[in-house]
Amino acid sequence: MQIACVLADGFEDSEMRIPFDALVRAGHDVVIVGGARGEEVAGMKGHEKVKIDLGIEDAKNQRFDGLLIPGGHSPDTLRADPRFVDFVSTLDKAGTPIFAVCHGPQLLITAERVKDRRMTAWQTIQGDLKNAGANVVDEQVVIDGNLVTSRKPEDLQAFSEAAVAMLAKPRGAATA
Repeated sequence: MQIACVLADGFEDSEMRIPFDALVRAGHDVVIVGGARGEEVAGMKGHEKVKIDLGIEDAKNQRFDGLLIPGGHSPDTLRADPRFVDFVSTLDKAGTPIFAVCHGPQLLITAERVKDRRMTAWQTIQGDLKNAGANVVDEQVVIDGNLVTSRKPEDLQAFSEAAVAMLAKPRGAATA
């Protein structure tokens, strides 16, 4: 399966690397989607630097089987760009599995895809989710339909396992 991973500068290094590696180990092709192909983006801690595989303009015309939204400052940057907001909204409306960790749900808030969804996020984002109509719980991993959310780097093992497990299910079988 082909999984999109949306990134901009300032992503949380471990929140990209750990689920990325877990998805690759499970046999998936993870494509880094950003502003422009070939551009290099860096993690906020400086441990990770990655090249963008596919610019957002080209990504909109691709079919993806999943979407990874790492946290850090990246989701806040991406949600200011309507192309990324539309990309996320379109994938969610299609029932594509979405994996958002820490600050990742900020992009889902801007895409107006959180109302009446059971979710979690980094502590400071939980209030934003509530205000946007989500049913927020403070748990390691929360699954609601096609959506897997998690809170912080310490949750990444469970988050990655939940993402891999969801992709192993037949499409449409991903339920809470």
